[in-house]
Amino acid sequence: MSIGDKTRKILWGRSGNRCAICKKELVIAATQTNDESIIGDECHIISGKPDGPRYDSSFPRDKLDAYENLILLCRIHHKMVDDQCETYTVHILRQMKNEHEVWVSQKLSDSKRPKPIKIKRVKQNIPAYLTRLTTGKEALNLVENALASSMDHDELKSEAEVDLVGGFLQTIRDWGDIGRDLGPTDRARIAFDLTNTLQELDECGFWVFGAREVQILEGGEKEPMPWPVAIILILRKDNTKIFTMEQNEKNP
Repeated sequence: MSIGDKTRKILWGRSGNRCAICKKELVIAATQTNDESIIGDECHIISGKPDGPRYDSSFPRDKLDAYENLILLCRIHHKMVDDQCETYTVHILRQMKNEHEVWVSQKLSDSKRPKPIKIKRVKQNIPAYLTRLTTGKEALNLVENALASSMDHDELKSEAEVDLVGGFLQTIRDWGDIGRDLGPTDRARIAFDLTNTLQELDECGFWVFGAREVQILEGGEKEPMPWPVAIILILRKDNTKIFTMEQNEKNP
């Protein structure tokens, strides 16, 4: 008997074209003048010859060339396991083969199915409370270089409040996106205008609170990276949440 084509394909496929011991690739690429070179051997775990390595007279003859009795090795390690058959026993080789094929399967799975991308909150990075923003510079510093934002406000009761609150949130988001490209003069002007808007909000009964939370972006093929989020919350001055925030600020 001899090793069948199907058995050979299964062995090479599950072994990933790698030696089960050293993980070396077993097909060397062709050159401009020569074809590929195969340096791998389909090795018998139990020899069919009485004087062969790990011979077992009780092992069925029709199983000698079966997939279960074969291991894929480079030629160096093929000679090693046969010369040192007292060390590389049947049990050891079967275990090495199984562990190698599991390794190949995991490597292929990792390369074909990258981890899903997700943003994770980190408990120690979650702000204990939001700080009241009273100047445009504070607001601009908060949103600059943030990769995302979380903005909310109390229920609005008039078109004027919609224009005032909505306009502030839209402005702060827009300037946050391009803040890193601003020159000193432009930045000072924008901070001044935001301060005026904050004062107008105050006169209309609103306070603005904010904080920065650094979340983590992970998954895909890249290493995890920080994902800073700017949090902006506009509340009416009589909102009971404000007192909770102030209490937390005194007793963090």
